[in-house]
Amino acid sequence: MRMLCGLSLPTEGMARVAGFDVYRQNEQIKRNIGYMSQRFSLYEDLTVKENIRFYAGIYGKSDAFIKEKTDLALKQLRLEKEADKLVRSLPLGWKQKLAFTVAITHEPEIVFLDEPTGGVDPIARREFWNMIYQAADNGITVFVTTHYMDEAEYCHRALIMVDGRVEALDTPAALKQTFGAASMDDVFLTLARKARRNE
Repeated sequence: MRMLCGLSLPTEGMARVAGFDVYRQNEQIKRNIGYMSQRFSLYEDLTVKENIRFYAGIYGKSDAFIKEKTDLALKQLRLEKEADKLVRSLPLGWKQKLAFTVAITHEPEIVFLDEPTGGVDPIARREFWNMIYQAADNGITVFVTTHYMDEAEYCHRALIMVDGRVEALDTPAALKQTFGAASMDDVFLTLARKARRNE
């Protein structure tokens, strides 16, 4: 994921993100993507509103754009009353939804989410995935890493890696058919059995 986000150079192979080459155009990649890390990445000593405005400002958006997007985000998240509260006061599920909203405020072509629902309760996870669907419907490509195989069922395509290599890439339905599996958990377990662990 660091390579795809323009933060590390690959040692071999080729890849393009949002139309840009990962070797030669990593600064352009950074300007055209959103990113949400596994660990909560917003500033807890800033308010909800300040976080939204700060991250939109990083991408050089106009004051009018930032105000419009901030108002829209607060409304969509139903956080208007919490707009001036410090982010640290929010429950984890709300923090994660806010972090995702911040990651797409500048309208990137693609957003990378690194295990975004880890430690989040089931209801908040479902709400989070509804937000992902909405972003996808708005034309944003969403790239998600997860250890929850039930979440892989929500995706248009799923990729499973074993020992750092791609072992499967297809729609969840096609993968289940290929491996004669009832669920993505079963697909994963079938492939994971091939793993070579260093003793």
